[in-house]
Amino acid sequence: MEEPAGAPEGGRGFVPWLKSIAVALPPYLWLVVFFLVPFLIVLRMSFSEAVIAMPPYAPTFDLSEGVSGLWARVQEFTTFNYTFLAEDSLYWRAYLSSLRIAAISTVIALLIGFPIAHAMARAPRRWRPLLLALVIMPFWTSFLIRVYAWIGILKRDGLLNGILQWTGVISEPLTIMNTDLAVFIGIVYAYLPFMILPLYASLERQDPALLEAAADLGSPPWLAFWQVTVRLSLPGIVAGCLLVFIPAVGEFVIPSLLGGSDTLMIGQTLWDEFFSNRDWPLASAVAVILVLVLVVPITLFQRAQARQAD
Repeated sequence: MEEPAGAPEGGRGFVPWLKSIAVALPPYLWLVVFFLVPFLIVLRMSFSEAVIAMPPYAPTFDLSEGVSGLWARVQEFTTFNYTFLAEDSLYWRAYLSSLRIAAISTVIALLIGFPIAHAMARAPRRWRPLLLALVIMPFWTSFLIRVYAWIGILKRDGLLNGILQWTGVISEPLTIMNTDLAVFIGIVYAYLPFMILPLYASLERQDPALLEAAADLGSPPWLAFWQVTVRLSLPGIVAGCLLVFIPAVGEFVIPSLLGGSDTLMIGQTLWDEFFSNRDWPLASAVAVILVLVLVVPITLFQRAQARQAD
């Protein structure tokens, strides 16, 4: 008796299904172990109360105390930390300042990175691996060392002021260190490769014949560049902007070393709450809100990618 058409022969349909699970399981396990579980721990901590102990918070939802102990802890569930964040303007100003600095830095990185990526994509093919290596080369050095190098460049008696005075551009040293300008320079420098790489990947796949076709149809060069090159590279633009914007929002090393006393970013506030004030529950609430704020651009990017695929 013949098997119906489309039916798996000898259980052969089970093997591809098992292979698909084996391929998809590792990344999901990675996300669960290294993202979801730590996030749940921080979320649990954010509903606790700060105490003078080690660890410096009263545990909530402690399963080791049994059902009765668990219910007692649930009754101690508090939203005080989130209420405090909503009432204290320091934290909202830190969030807004972080979003502003990250957004401006992302725009600057895009304006600098797009021409670089476009030039790399249009360079002779034999030169492209070398150009990619030059973009990636800063990652061969410690991030902290690269930020410290900018201190020597931007301070009043540093390299930049020395060159500008030697060339006669300025007569007195400029005050760049310990300002928002220094923070912008540090963030753009540190995260510029994250903007260039997805832009290059998007631009490199474009067919130059499309621009020739647009020119043959009477389109001026600037309009053809906008409607063809820029529009086709939108996925790379969005990916690059997210790769720069998301880590820049939570950055604390660059503003701590290059920024001044007026520079306020949520990463610095988070560090101070954890290590200076030792208020882990409040710091956890700050971190949870930061994650929720960053989920919005990630969700928008996923929806844009889905529409692009359709």
